[in-house]
Amino acid sequence: MGKLTLTTFLTLDGVMQAPGGPEEDPSDGFRYGGWVVPFDDEVMGEFITENFGRVEAFLLGRRTYEIFAGYWPDHDDPANPVASRLNRLPKYVASTTLREPQWENTTVIDGEHLQAEVVRLKDKLDGELQVHGSGQLAQWLLARDLVDELHLMVMPVFLGAGRKLFPTGGLPTSFELTGHRTTPKGIAIHSYRPTGRATFGTFAD
Repeated sequence: MGKLTLTTFLTLDGVMQAPGGPEEDPSDGFRYGGWVVPFDDEVMGEFITENFGRVEAFLLGRRTYEIFAGYWPDHDDPANPVASRLNRLPKYVASTTLREPQWENTTVIDGEHLQAEVVRLKDKLDGELQVHGSGQLAQWLLARDLVDELHLMVMPVFLGAGRKLFPTGGLPTSFELTGHRTTPKGIAIHSYRPTGRATFGTFAD
């Protein structure tokens, strides 16, 4: 059985919107797109290469899918671990409106049947079903305990605006730290595995 992993860039205040460029996602008046770029370095690239080396299929939200589909088919390089896998491996898109995707090896999953389809996909895979970005989808999956591992790349920047990964009202959940590293430019990369509902106590005697 495979596992579902979620990988995303985050700011110190938890924003995940438009990490790669100013025009990536300016919705809701977001003006700070491209906040990852100043912190890109070799160690971050090594982590991304390792991560994409484990993927067997992708599960993406529609917005992230369209961003990827608008870029990677035109930048294909078999030697590039990101491009080669995104362009050739199966891609599943959670959407109720996407009808005829043009990117090779794309299957649309109707949102009304998403939970059952995610479970089915994990059952038939041996490797990882990877989610990248896809904020609304990520929140939906976390709320249903469908994420087996989180990879958070936290940038040393605070924005004060933008869509966040963890919304108010999410399920209180505890995690086990499974890996961590820092990069020369200050990115803190943490990997976590959920261990169940959060527990609470007191320091009082």
